[in-house]
Amino acid sequence: MQAHLNQASFLPAILDIEASGFGLGSYPIEIGIVLPNGHSWCSLVKPEPSWQHWDPNAAALHGIEREQLEKKGRSSHEIAVHLNQLLSGTVIYTDAWAHDYTWLNKIYETAQMSPQFKLDNLRVLLTDHEANSWHDIKILVAKQLALTRHRASSDALILQMTIQALRQKQLMAA
Repeated sequence: MQAHLNQASFLPAILDIEASGFGLGSYPIEIGIVLPNGHSWCSLVKPEPSWQHWDPNAAALHGIEREQLEKKGRSSHEIAVHLNQLLSGTVIYTDAWAHDYTWLNKIYETAQMSPQFKLDNLRVLLTDHEANSWHDIKILVAKQLALTRHRASSDALILQMTIQALRQKQLMAA
């Protein structure tokens, strides 16, 4: 029971990336993280001149315009340096590993740096029972949090709180 209690209290670091769209040519436009202690960090990503893909449907979903990125976004180098300082030696999790890994790599390749942390799939943290309940619990958590924006740090918080809700539910059932 003690090991289960420790697992129940563990909140992982979570990363989420919003992008210009999906598929070939897409690129990161916002990166958000939530750490185990609840500290969050978010940044718009300034697009490189060669990053031209823009999906109007994606823009409508996250509410970020390319002009915002060019004016308020941080360079890939600045983001890579900050993430390495913040996350060095840790594991951070995402629910969209294939996409987020590709977009995170784009930041680091552009910065000519390597991540000093590991990005892993959130699924490795879940039991089969938790995975089966994931979608329904995530919807409930999102409703409870009532966040008004579809943004990277908001999405990361929803993911982290969903893990917490799943663990609390399992603890109460034990």
